[in-house]
Amino acid sequence: MRYNERIRELREDRSLKQKEIAELLNIGQRTYSDYESGKTRIPLDSILVLARFYDVSMDYITGASDKYAKYPKR
Repeated sequence: MRYNERIRELREDRSLKQKEIAELLNIGQRTYSDYESGKTRIPLDSILVLARFYDVSMDYITGASDKYAKYPKR
């Protein structure tokens, strides 16, 4: 699964709107929509914020792994 599909799946599973996630990332809703559609690559720092927010590993978000793993705690 590609990262854009994964971030959409995570958002929809939690019944969140694109606007809510865009606010979390301090970007516009249109920019976030472009991330989900694959038009624009999501920056690494945004992936990190989403991994923490959804409590999943960055490997899971990026599609490097299909294994659902929690975000590592310090």
